[in-house]
Amino acid sequence: MLPTLAASGEVVVEDCLTHRLFPEKLARGDLLILESPVQRGYFVCKRLIGLPGDVVCVDPTGQLAPSTEHVVVPKGHIWISGDNAAGSRDSRMYGPVPMALIHGRLLARVSVLWFL
Repeated sequence: MLPTLAASGEVVVEDCLTHRLFPEKLARGDLLILESPVQRGYFVCKRLIGLPGDVVCVDPTGQLAPSTEHVVVPKGHIWISGDNAAGSRDSRMYGPVPMALIHGRLLARVSVLWFL
């Protein structure tokens, strides 16, 4: 999630409950922690771009698909994207992600240097 999150030196606070009790509280732009759809047991942090029923551009950068190609996010799925498009594996590559893979929503980040 460069440049939003540092590669090291930060601790994140995650809300693991709200999205399970109130899935309608998920909002476009939220940073989510979720299990990777291609590497089970591996967790990733991505930005929520599309909710079920949304029409999203498959790849706004035009690198992996024409920027004119759009898709409707199916029920029970979300569309996610990394902030560093050039170095990110996200929905542009593997399509809509099941909401069941969401582990939590990032609430805050704290610099480890602040504690020293």
